[in-house]
Amino acid sequence: MAEDSRAIVSWRSIPSLNASRGALTDAADHYEPLWTTAHLSFSSGGGTRFNFACISVAERGEQRNEFSPTSAQLLKHPLAILACVPKDVALFAAGAVAGAAAKSVTAPLDRIKILMQTHGVRVGQQSAKKAISFVEAITMIGKEEGIKGYWKGNLPQVIRILPYSAVQLFAYEAYKKLFRGKDSELSLLGRLAAGACAGMTSTFVTYPLDVLRLRLAVEPGYRTMSEIALNMLKEEGVASFYYGLGPSLIGIAPYIAVNFCIFDLVKKSLPEDFQKKAEASLLTGLVSASLATLTCYPLDTVRRQMQMKGTPYKTVLDAIPGIVERDGLVGLYRGFLPNALKTLPNSSIRLTTYDMVKRLISTSQKEFQRIVEENRSKHH
Repeated sequence: MAEDSRAIVSWRSIPSLNASRGALTDAADHYEPLWTTAHLSFSSGGGTRFNFACISVAERGEQRNEFSPTSAQLLKHPLAILACVPKDVALFAAGAVAGAAAKSVTAPLDRIKILMQTHGVRVGQQSAKKAISFVEAITMIGKEEGIKGYWKGNLPQVIRILPYSAVQLFAYEAYKKLFRGKDSELSLLGRLAAGACAGMTSTFVTYPLDVLRLRLAVEPGYRTMSEIALNMLKEEGVASFYYGLGPSLIGIAPYIAVNFCIFDLVKKSLPEDFQKKAEASLLTGLVSASLATLTCYPLDTVRRQMQMKGTPYKTVLDAIPGIVERDGLVGLYRGFLPNALKTLPNSSIRLTTYDMVKRLISTSQKEFQRIVEENRSKHH
C-alpha cells in the first residue's frame, strides 16, 4: 500500500432501510434497538470505497436495572434511597426547604426592617418624625400586636420563599452550565452572570407574593393574602402586583451575583479538607452575604417604598433622589442593622444547607453504585 494511503471509517444514515432480525437476534423481544439504519464503509487512499454492511445495534432493555439494589438492601443502606430520587428534583426540594427554614428563623428581624424602611411613607404628613429606630420598631410591634406581630406576614413569605429559593439555587446551577467556556471552565464573569440571571429569574417568578407579603406586614386591617389580593385587583389593577419590580430586578441581580460568586470562589480557595465542613460553608456564607448586602441595600429600600400603596415614586430615578431629599443619604440605609442581622444568618443557613445536601446527594449516588457493583460481582 502506498505511504500516503489511509483508512477511514464512516457512518451514514440510510433512511429507506428497514430494520430486520438476523439469526443472532432470535430473542429480539428482549432488546431495544439503538441504531437501526447505519452504513459502514471503508475507503483507501486511492479513492476506492468498500461498502461492508448495514447493521443494527441492540441492547438488552432490562439489563440496566438487573443489578439495582433490592428493597431489603435499600432498607439496610437508607442513604442509597436518596439516589433513587432524580437529582434535579432533590436539589430543587433542598433549595425550597433551606429557604423556608432560614426565613422563618429570621422573620422578626425582617418585619422590623420593613417597618423602619417604610415608616416615612406610611405616616406621610401626619407626623414630623419620619424615621424610627431599631429599638422603637421592636417596641412598637410588641406593644401593638404582641408576640405574633413579629411573625406577621411570614406565611406568605414562606409560601414565596419555597419556590423562590428553589428556583434561585436550581437556576444558578443551570446557568453555570450555560455560561461555561469551551474548556468547560467557569470564568469570574460567567459566574457573576449566572448569579445575576438566577436572581432575576426567581424574583420575576415570585414577585407578586412578595408584594402581598409586604402589604400584609405594614397595612392595618388585612388578615389574609386572599383579602389583600382581591382588594388590590379591585382598586389598583393587575399592575399593582408588580410595583417596584424594576428596582427589585436591578437590586437582586448584583446581590445574588456577588453573593453566590464570592461564596463559590472563597469556598474553592479553602483547603480541601476544610471545604467539606459545615463551618466552612457558614463562614463563607457570612463573608459573601456581608459584602453583597452592603453593596446592594439602597435598592432594596427603594423597592420597598415603591411597593407601598399611594407611593409617590414611579421609577427608580424618582425614588432615589426623593428618599435622599426627605431623609438624607442615611435614608437609603434605613433598617440596615436588622437586615444585616437577618440576611447574614439567612444566607449562611440557606447556602450551607444547600451545599450539604449536594454533598449528601453525591454520597448517596456513590453508595447506590457500590451496591450495584456488589450485586454485579455476585452475579458473575
